[in-house]
Amino acid sequence: MISGMPDELAYVSATDLAARIQARDLSAVEVVDSTIERIERRNASITAFVFEGFDDARSAAKAADAALASGGEVGPLHGVPVAIKDLFDFKPGWKSTFGGVRALKDLVINARCMFTERIEDAGAIIVGKTNSPTMGMRGVCDNFLFGPSRNPFDVSRNTGGSSGGSAGAVADGLVPLAEGTDGGGSIRIPASWCGCYGYKPSFGRVPSILRPNAFASMAPFLFEGPITRSVDDAALALTALNGFDDRDPFALAGHVDYRSVTNRDIAGMRIAYSADLGVYPVDPAVAAKVLEAVRAFEEAGAIVEEVTLDIKRSHLELADLWCRMITPLNCAGLQAFTDAGIDLLGEHRGDFPPEYLRWIDEGFRMSVVDVIRDQEMRSEIHDVVQAVFRTHDLLVSPTLACLPVLNADDGNTLGPSHVNGVEVERLIGWCMTYFFNYAPNPAASIPAGLVDGLPVGMQIVGRRYADDDVLAASAAFERLRPWASTYAIPAGRAIG
Repeated sequence: MISGMPDELAYVSATDLAARIQARDLSAVEVVDSTIERIERRNASITAFVFEGFDDARSAAKAADAALASGGEVGPLHGVPVAIKDLFDFKPGWKSTFGGVRALKDLVINARCMFTERIEDAGAIIVGKTNSPTMGMRGVCDNFLFGPSRNPFDVSRNTGGSSGGSAGAVADGLVPLAEGTDGGGSIRIPASWCGCYGYKPSFGRVPSILRPNAFASMAPFLFEGPITRSVDDAALALTALNGFDDRDPFALAGHVDYRSVTNRDIAGMRIAYSADLGVYPVDPAVAAKVLEAVRAFEEAGAIVEEVTLDIKRSHLELADLWCRMITPLNCAGLQAFTDAGIDLLGEHRGDFPPEYLRWIDEGFRMSVVDVIRDQEMRSEIHDVVQAVFRTHDLLVSPTLACLPVLNADDGNTLGPSHVNGVEVERLIGWCMTYFFNYAPNPAASIPAGLVDGLPVGMQIVGRRYADDDVLAASAAFERLRPWASTYAIPAGRAIG
């Protein structure tokens, strides 16, 4: 391996790595070895990776180089190192702790999730699994088994969750691309706090393999998507991930190549802007940074108009709604473990934080009528969101209402209790993301800038199935307000 290569390649994009490997300027073995060396040197300080699949990755890299040498056809991500998430995300032979549940520390599930299937089919090489909160049910990343993922911009602070290890790995230059899953903002939240680009595609654009319940992805809408350092890399990943699969009853027909979309002009596009989505308290510094960022769309020729979302419920009520809606899936999963002989809620109840157990206990008490009433409440937000797109192409807001929180030392980091002097629900209530899991629209978090050296994300939401609009607007913003220089902060941090 070339001396110094781990740092030389650290912030090279997935797009460029793939091109250089296919041009044989680099070998897949060199790139993977470089990636592993950097992870081994830096990961302990941020706990981004919690499972290292290095032997498998090295074998895959050798096979990738052999395939290229044979002259065979290769995929668009051939030889590029990526990471998957340690939650409901699987690769045969690899451990799956479901977000750091101590009783599951040695559990192996011999299956492949859709992200693993498609990213490997595109030629990418998975090097490991990344940290996530327990069962993914909070907007920060911490658990009792592995502890918190630490933000590469300030390791005293959290990465956000639930795809926190993935965003931390991307921001720290460990991999150029990592998997995120999103049931309430879990792609966009950590992308915002880690200064990355996180993309949640339209519902059905990237299929999911969910069993035994193939219909589990609708309550709320669940998504898989990429976390990257550039819009071009997200478009490349989305091109590899999207396309029909008959195992998903909600999968959209056809396949779309999004790689050319990022060059599209957005002049004349109508963009709605909301500082608070009608109900959220927002840190004034965050609001000011996003308002400043929104002006870039006007520079690109778009028409930006401030809008008011006519929401009748309080943010506290709507955050509790999300917690109730995600709970039945968790209850079913916990019961499945019990049926398999792992009594998580009995013998291993102490493996779960009290905030999680509160909602699980509530979930087991809920009636069918309660579930239907919650869907009716969800419908109110869905209708408000869709009304914006009758007159506008995009909706823009802050991604999160606050800056990254400090990590706790007990495995139970929570979000803020108050934002701008107003009480918020601590699991998800400060995340301006979950409205767009009540609805099926595509949404991204894009770096808007820094406040006191900490990243702030701007959320860009599109019409249903208009992923090309979100990507085009994101790319236009990146051209006018590039953020690559901000990675000098994590790149330059001291490693103990």
